[in-house]
Amino acid sequence: MRERAHPSDAWTARTCAQSVARAASLWPDAQAMLIDGESRSFAQLWSEVRNVAGGLRRLGLRRGDHFAICMGNSRLWCVLFLAAGTIGAVTVPINTRFKADELAYCLKQADVRMLAIADRFLSIDFIAMLREVAPAIDTGLPDSGFPLLHTVLVAGSDVPAGCVSVAELLEPSEFLIDDDSEGVEPGDTLLIQYTSGTTAYPKGVMLSHANMVRNAFEVGRRLDLRPGDRYFSGRPLFHAAGTTMSLLCSIEAGACYLTTPSFDTERVLEIMERERCTHTSGNDTMFLMMMSHPSFADRQLVLRAGWAAATESVMRQIVERMGITGLCSAFGMSECSPNAAMASVDDDLEARMRGFAQPLPGISIRIRAPDTGLDCRPWDTGEILVRGWNVMKGYYNMPDHTAEAIDSEGWLHTGDLGRCDPEGRLAFVGRLKDSFRVGGENVAPAEVEDVLHRHPAIRQAQVVGVPDPRRVEVCAAYLIVHAGASLSETEVIDWCRERMANFKVPRYVRFVDSFEHIGMTASAKIQKRKLRDFVVRDLGLESVVLNGR
Repeated sequence: MRERAHPSDAWTARTCAQSVARAASLWPDAQAMLIDGESRSFAQLWSEVRNVAGGLRRLGLRRGDHFAICMGNSRLWCVLFLAAGTIGAVTVPINTRFKADELAYCLKQADVRMLAIADRFLSIDFIAMLREVAPAIDTGLPDSGFPLLHTVLVAGSDVPAGCVSVAELLEPSEFLIDDDSEGVEPGDTLLIQYTSGTTAYPKGVMLSHANMVRNAFEVGRRLDLRPGDRYFSGRPLFHAAGTTMSLLCSIEAGACYLTTPSFDTERVLEIMERERCTHTSGNDTMFLMMMSHPSFADRQLVLRAGWAAATESVMRQIVERMGITGLCSAFGMSECSPNAAMASVDDDLEARMRGFAQPLPGISIRIRAPDTGLDCRPWDTGEILVRGWNVMKGYYNMPDHTAEAIDSEGWLHTGDLGRCDPEGRLAFVGRLKDSFRVGGENVAPAEVEDVLHRHPAIRQAQVVGVPDPRRVEVCAAYLIVHAGASLSETEVIDWCRERMANFKVPRYVRFVDSFEHIGMTASAKIQKRKLRDFVVRDLGLESVVLNGR
C-alpha cells in the first residue's frame, strides 16, 4: 500500500483549534462547510469559532469543563464543538434519540456544567424533555438534580426563563480567543463519547485532541481527500465518526464538509448530485437506502472515494452502482477515536471489497482466540485487540470498566471479531456479543447477511440468534425486499442452503417494511439487542427464554 501525498505529510500533534487555524492559514478562501444552505470559508469558520469561544468563556465555560450538545447536524453544532475545544472544554455529544432518562443520565454521569440544546428537532420537544428532569430551567439554574449544570443555551425560540438564547454567542465578543491562548495541550480530553457497549448504561469514552485530530489526518490520507474536494457525510455529529472522520477529517485535508440535520435519503442524493460531492461515507443501511431510492437511477453522481462499514455484497453494489471506485473498508469503534484500520484508495479493489484494511500508521492489531487467549493464525477468526495512539484515555469515572477494556500492556479488547490475512490486513467479521451458537457452532450475523444481500430481490437483511430448545439458538432473518419484488420464506431458505453451511441457514424468515420501529439508531444502524428482543416476541419464543430450555 502506498500512502498518498497530503498537504502536510509529516504528522505534528495539534489541538482541534490549531487544526482549524492551520486550515484558515493554508486555504483561507476555500469553502470549509456547506450545511443547510449556510456556507463558510476556512477563514470565516476560524473567525466564528474564535468569537463563539469568547462567548462561551464569557458565560463561564473554562478549560476542563464539560459542555454537552444536543441538536441535529448543523453549522452551529460544528462551531460550538470547535469553540469549546478551543478554550479546552470537553464536549459531551447527546444522541438526539435519547429519552428524558437517558439525557439525564449523560448530564449527571458526565458532570456537565453547560448544555447547548435545540428547542425542537424532528418533532421532538427537547425543552419539554429537559423540563421533565430539570424543572429549574423555568426559574433559574442550578437544578437540585444537576448541581453542576449552571447554564443552558437554547437554539430556537422556546427559551425558558432560566436559560440563555444561543443567539447571544453569535454576537461579536469582547473576548478574543486564539489557538493557544488557553494553554490547551494535544493530550487534553476533547470529547466524551457515550457508547452503549455491554453495560446497562452507556459508558463515556474519553478522547483527546491528539486522538481525534491525528485520526482525522490519517483517514484523510487513506481516502486521498484533498483541498477542494467535497465530502458529504450523513454521520450524526453526536457520534465520533461524525466529529472525527467527517468534520475534522475535512478540516485537516482542506476539503469542504457537507451534511444534513438528519439522513433524509432524497435530500442526501440531491445534495450529492447538485454539489458534485467527491467523497462520502456510511454504513450498509445508508447505502442501501440510497441505492433503493426511486430517484437514484436518474442521479448524476461524481463520487470517486469514500468508506463504508458494510458486508462484501453491499460493498460491491456501492462500487458497481454508485461508481465509487475508491471505496475503502474500515474498522473502528468509539474507543479507537474511532478508526483503527482503513484501506487506501489505491489498495487492491478485490481486497477492499472483501473488507480488508491496513492498520493506521503507529497502530498495532492482533487477533486473539476468545476461548484460549492465544494469538490466532492468519485467516482464523478471533477477538480484535488494538494498541497505539488512537486508543481512548479511558471511560469517564468508570475505572473498573476501563481496566476491563484496556489490559496492563495497553491492548484494547474491542469485543469485535475479525481475521487477518498473511500481510496483516484486517477484516471485521462481527460483534463478539452479537454472534450466537447453533448446536455448538459460532455464527456471525454479518456472514449470513452478506449471503442474503446477494439475492436480487432483497434490499436489506438483518439476522439475529433466537432461542431454540434443541440447538440452544438458531438463526432468524428479517428482510426488506425491493419495491415490486416477490419472495417467499422457502425461496430465501433454499437460496441460503445453496451458499452456506446448514447450521447458518435461517430457521425463521420474516418480511418487514422498515426497521425504524424496531430499533434503528440516528446513524441508521440496527440495534441488534433491540431487534433480538422484538424478534423473540414476534415469533412467540418468550417461554423458551423464560424457561431456559
